[in-house]
Amino acid sequence: MKVLIVYCHPSEDSFTSEIRDSFIRGLEHSGHNYIISDLYKMNFKPDISEKEYLREAYYKENLPIPDDVEGEHEKINSSDAIVFIYPVFWTDGPAKLKGWFDRVWTYGFAYGENRSMKQLEKGLVICSAGNTLEHFKETGLGEAMEKTMLRDRFFDRVKKSEMIIIEATSREKADRDLNREKHLKKVFEAGARIAE
Repeated sequence: MKVLIVYCHPSEDSFTSEIRDSFIRGLEHSGHNYIISDLYKMNFKPDISEKEYLREAYYKENLPIPDDVEGEHEKINSSDAIVFIYPVFWTDGPAKLKGWFDRVWTYGFAYGENRSMKQLEKGLVICSAGNTLEHFKETGLGEAMEKTMLRDRFFDRVKKSEMIIIEATSREKADRDLNREKHLKKVFEAGARIAE
């Protein structure tokens, strides 16, 4: 299976980068191929231009798509699965990731009558979060994140979808280091079983 990883974190000095690396080891262990869009290293432009907005607002497929967005379309359509790895910032991904959806999920590609995006076999979200799973459950924020990513952004663009929240990863959390190996094993296994 060929997997597109959309990775979004501003620093390599992060637990999220360890999550990414462990997930990739899992993919490689099971013989999967991958390509990566590292949005910060690519200096991906998250803000939608006026031309892009007008294309989307008026459903004008004939208006041009920027080269960087077309590049992401090609990566998606050459893959079998898409995986998003990012930290939770205010119950969502970083602004660059939100901008990736604003710009890459274009009319005629990800939605519309004649969309050209292939339906992917799997969509997976792996996010690191400072709060605990219990907090996300009690507040309903975990369900909100799942609805946003799995039901809205993935919708029918993938056949199977899953979200893994790696909890309590803030540096001040005592459990961060205690649970490090457990968390990294979990994402390694997610990479190894991506085709399931």
